[in-house]
Amino acid sequence: MTLLLRSLTAAALIGVAAGLVPPTLAQHRPSPPQTLHGLPLVFHDDFSGGAARWEATDPDAWMVVNEHRNPVFFLYQASHYAPPVRSPVNLAFVRDLWVSDFVMDVRVKSTSRSYDHRDMVFAYGWQSPSRFYYTHIAPAAREDDPHAHSIFRVHDAPRVSIATERRRNGPWRDRTYHTVRIVRDTQAGTITVYFDDLTTPIMTATDTTFTWGRLGVGSFDDTGMIDLVTVWGRTVEPPSTP
Repeated sequence: MTLLLRSLTAAALIGVAAGLVPPTLAQHRPSPPQTLHGLPLVFHDDFSGGAARWEATDPDAWMVVNEHRNPVFFLYQASHYAPPVRSPVNLAFVRDLWVSDFVMDVRVKSTSRSYDHRDMVFAYGWQSPSRFYYTHIAPAAREDDPHAHSIFRVHDAPRVSIATERRRNGPWRDRTYHTVRIVRDTQAGTITVYFDDLTTPIMTATDTTFTWGRLGVGSFDDTGMIDLVTVWGRTVEPPSTP
C-alpha cells in the first residue's frame, strides 16, 4: 500500500470516528474585522476552500476534513520532515504571505494524548528552516522546563527559549477548541501570546533577531486540528534569492 493510500485510509477512519460530514454542510462564519490593533486584515482562512493557501513541511501529514459540518485543517499523523536543527517537525505555512508586525488568531484543538509536552506550535518570523521564532504551547509542562511551553528562537542552532514571562491558563482540553493569539511589534521587539483569555498574556518576550517572515501552525511532534486562522499585519516583500 502506498504512503498516500495509507494516509488517506487513516484519515478516512479518523473521519468516521469523529463523525465528519460532507464539506457542503460547512457552517457559516461571521467575517473578521478589517482592522485590529491598527493593522489591516491580510489573511483569513476557514478551510472551506481546502488547503490550497498552505504549504506544509510534509503534506502527507495534513489534510482538510469536516468535523461536525465544519472544515478543519487536520494534522493527523507524524511528519517525515527532518529540520536542519532541533525544532518543530510538523508545520504548515501560509503561502505567499510575509509580514513584519502582525496579530495572528488561531482556533485550535489538540488531538494528542495527555502528557507533559502535549503541544501545538505557532511559527512566525520564518525566514528559512533554520531561522524563525515559534511559540510552543504545552500547559502541562513543568514551570522550569527549558524545552516546552515557551517562546523559542531558532537561529542556525537548536531552539532556545527566549520568553521573559511564562504562565498557564488551563490545559489542552480533550475535544475542545482554544483560541491562541500572537501579537508581534517589531519596532519594540515584543512578542505577546494569549491563550483563550485575550486580555492577559501567558507568554512574553523581547527580541529583534527576525523582524519579518512567514507565519505557520502545527506541532512539535503531536497532532491537532486548526479550525480558523486570521492575520492582521504589515506585509513585506521577501528578499529575492540569488
